[in-house]
Amino acid sequence: MQGPELIVGLDIGTTKICAVVGEVSGDGINIIGIGTHPSVGLRKGVVVNIEATVESIQKAIEEAELMAGCEISSVYAGIAGGHITGFNSHGIIAVKGPEITQSDVDRVIEAARAVAIPMDREVIHVLPQEFIVDDEPGIQNPVGMTGVRLETKIHIVTGAVASAHNIVKCTNRAGLDVCDIVLESLASGESVLTKEEKDQGVALLDLGGGTSDLAIFSKNNIRHTFVLALGGNNLTNDISIGLRAPTAEAEKIKKKFGTCLSSQIAADDTIEVPGMGGRKSRKLPRQILGEILEPRMEEMFTLIKREIVRAEMESMINSGIVITGGTALLDGVIDVAESVLNVPARLGRPQGIGGLVDVVNNPMYATAVGLVLFGAKNRTQSKFRIRDANIFNRVMTRMKKWFQEII
Repeated sequence: MQGPELIVGLDIGTTKICAVVGEVSGDGINIIGIGTHPSVGLRKGVVVNIEATVESIQKAIEEAELMAGCEISSVYAGIAGGHITGFNSHGIIAVKGPEITQSDVDRVIEAARAVAIPMDREVIHVLPQEFIVDDEPGIQNPVGMTGVRLETKIHIVTGAVASAHNIVKCTNRAGLDVCDIVLESLASGESVLTKEEKDQGVALLDLGGGTSDLAIFSKNNIRHTFVLALGGNNLTNDISIGLRAPTAEAEKIKKKFGTCLSSQIAADDTIEVPGMGGRKSRKLPRQILGEILEPRMEEMFTLIKREIVRAEMESMINSGIVITGGTALLDGVIDVAESVLNVPARLGRPQGIGGLVDVVNNPMYATAVGLVLFGAKNRTQSKFRIRDANIFNRVMTRMKKWFQEII
């Protein structure tokens, strides 16, 4: 059975579902198992077919269990999608005792998160950015300090209740408990960013199949989050339409021949495009592929740049941008990012882990490995179970019936 030393990250993505098993050892995390399966029940990070998603989760978990030689019972699940929004909030309280205690910290965070949130949205994360004691800013942990006034700045991430519950429901139906739901860009940041980058200020962009998730870190804390509902699937769709090829073949062409730098393609380079509906395959110049992918990639980075400018975060990303996720492997992505965003860019691969390092040394596993690292840091947190809510509702329904019978 799974012991407390095993932590499982479950990345429920638009193109693939990935389970990574990490073993907590004295000197860090060792990756001991990994399982992936194509995802067919999601669109742009949101569950659209529960049965198909449950089946894909089960297949990925079975593969990970086989490799790790263990039984998986609980996971840390990732969440993404266009419904995710993040905003900053501010709270202030008076300190009662001679020094600041943990209960004061809890109170000021509660004061900061006391903002009106619509009924159809759920708080996924409350992330403290800094504490201010008597006008002294930049404090990371004020416990034990002396002061009369305590303030905090926090970042609140919310998502649609239905989308969050559907992820939990699918995971539960696959026979698993959900320890916590984690924003995918936050998880990716755990695995691909260095401490220096987080301190100096860095933008992390997770280019997935259905969404592109942006997270901006500065002074070791998250400052801004944003989800763009465009990803690798949009590139595949453009190729499918532009070359008049089946979607599955367009995906293969993108991975094998795709490039975002049309200027670097030789004039005599050709690609073979299979025909639709039994038609003959055709030979086309590879230049066409570059002309399809380069403008779309530039458009995606332009929208990301617009969001960074809108949030007034340009001065915070001194370390540049780190790009991860499966789509980041496309040739020329880093060059396009540097030219559009005008900051240094690098490819983000999972780091700070042991075990099967060679297997997971790929941007497409950044989120799943990050979920394991997040779980290792936050093991004490309570379990997030939709089942509990169902039991509560059942008890309430039964009690109402009893009262009606008595009356």
